[in-house]
This record gives sequence, structure tokens and C-alpha cells, in this order.
Amino acid sequence: MSSRNKLKRERHLATVTLVILTLWSGSAFANLKIFACEPEWGALAKEIAGSKAGIYVATGPDQDAHYIRARPSLIAKIRRANLVFCTGASLEAGWLPLLLQRGAQAAVQPGKPGNIMAADFVNTIEKPLVLDRSLGDIHPEGNPHVHLDPRNIIILAKILSKRLSIIDPSNSAYYQKRTNSFVKGWNKLIIGWNKRLNRLKGQRVAVHHRSWSYLLSWSGLREAAMLEEKPGIPPSARHLNNVLKGVKADRTMAILRTSFDDPQPSQWLMKKTGIPAIVLPFSVSREPVEGNLARLFNNILKKLENIAAKR
Repeated sequence: MSSRNKLKRERHLATVTLVILTLWSGSAFANLKIFACEPEWGALAKEIAGSKAGIYVATGPDQDAHYIRARPSLIAKIRRANLVFCTGASLEAGWLPLLLQRGAQAAVQPGKPGNIMAADFVNTIEKPLVLDRSLGDIHPEGNPHVHLDPRNIIILAKILSKRLSIIDPSNSAYYQKRTNSFVKGWNKLIIGWNKRLNRLKGQRVAVHHRSWSYLLSWSGLREAAMLEEKPGIPPSARHLNNVLKGVKADRTMAILRTSFDDPQPSQWLMKKTGIPAIVLPFSVSREPVEGNLARLFNNILKKLENIAAKR
């Protein structure tokens, strides 16, 4: 073999070796898999994990996470997960424990680094003083819909980053860099949203279900009435008539519901009072996309601003 050919061969081998090493080092956890129970946590995982993880979201934005079946397809997905990121506070009590029991890795079981229940890390509100199923669909740990206060997103982004660094230490610097960038940008967004809220603070809204309590707490909106007689229980005609007596059209900006709430009670109240009944976006798309969480809050505020402008 000539020295020239030998040199070409050595260069080729070096190139192949470099490619293999690069692929190997870059994918030490390229197969890192995150199982997110709700779309909001899939979106947050995308912001922090970026290209280092595959993210599967178990539910869509138009589904009530209380009422999901533990389907075989979900069991198959959670078995491969390195991290499970859910809401907690009993929101997924009807299906997540079964998924975890059916073969999920030890590292994603409760109490392990690969298990994050968002409600465990923020201050929950509306904790019941009495636990009684006759009172409706109550959560002992408090209202689970913590994602609708944007300040909670910062706390959970940092928690997620720490857990990812424990599970995948070789990419710790990557996760930390993305977290720092996300938190910096998110804080700027909150400042802008707070300015937009000045016109909405103190406005009263009726709600179908207490899906919006964290949004109201952050925004300064006030709950005028709840259309459900008890959480998760359809309202009776008597209850709706009592709501009608207590809600004043000139003092109530809107009736709020999610896309998966029964529309009839809010439409009935709108016809009786003229108060606009609106569907607010409750979560993001099922496909994890960077920027979706910011768009969620922008879309919510835009809908509320449009209603306020017409008053």
C-alpha cells in the first residue's frame, strides 16, 4: 500500500471514529423518554429537555384528565419512560397508579427522581376542610390545576431541570443552560402579562368548574359564582336558578368554561342574563412545542381582554 493510500485510509478511519464517538456521546441519553400526563407538562419538558429527550403526552387539551382509561398503549409508553411528569393532587388517581404498577421502571415510581408530581412543589389552594365524597369531586391535596398560575411554571422548570440532571448527568450543563434561558424569558413575559392584567383586576366571572382558580388568584379576577352545584357534579335546575338570582349582568364580565365542560349550563345562564359565555384554552396542544406555554397565557389574556373591551 502506498503511503498516500495509507494516509487516506487513516484519515477515513479517524473520521468514522469521530462520527461514532460524537453520536455515542450525544446520545448517551438520546433515548431518554419522558411520559407527561398532561400537555402543559409535555410543553415544559420540551423547553428544558430540548433535543435530549423524546416526550410522550398521555392526554390532549380537550380531555378531562380525571377520566382517562389506563389503556394498554399508555402502559406500553410508561414502561419505557425514564421520567414521569404529571400534575398529582389526585388528578390522575383513576389511572396513573395502575400504569405505574403495570411494569413502569423503579426509577419513575413515587418518591424516586424520575417521578415529578407538579402539585407537590407549589402551594396548592382550596384544600378541603372535610373529606366526604358526597361533596363532589374534591382533592385532599387541594386544587390540582396549578399550571394556570405562570409563577408556578418557574418553580417547576427548576425542579424538572434538577431531576433531569440526576437522571442524565452527562447533559446537566445543557439542561441548566436551557432552564436559565427559559426562566429569564418567562420572567419577562410575566412582567408584560401583569401590565395587561391592570384592566382585568377586580372583574367578576362565573365559572363552570373551579378549573380557573389559579388563573383568578394570579390575575386578580374574582369568582362571582360556580355553575356546578358541587365539583364534578352537574348542576340542578334549583342550583342554576340560585346562581341566576345572585349573578348581576352589569357586575359579571363573563362565564368561563373549558372545552370539555358541559356547555348547556353556561349557555342557559348567558341566555337569561346576557353575560357572554366563553371557552378559554385550558392547556396546549398535545405535541410538545417550544413556546406553547407562552401562547397559552397570551391566548387566555387576549380572550379576556376582548370581553372586557366590549363592556
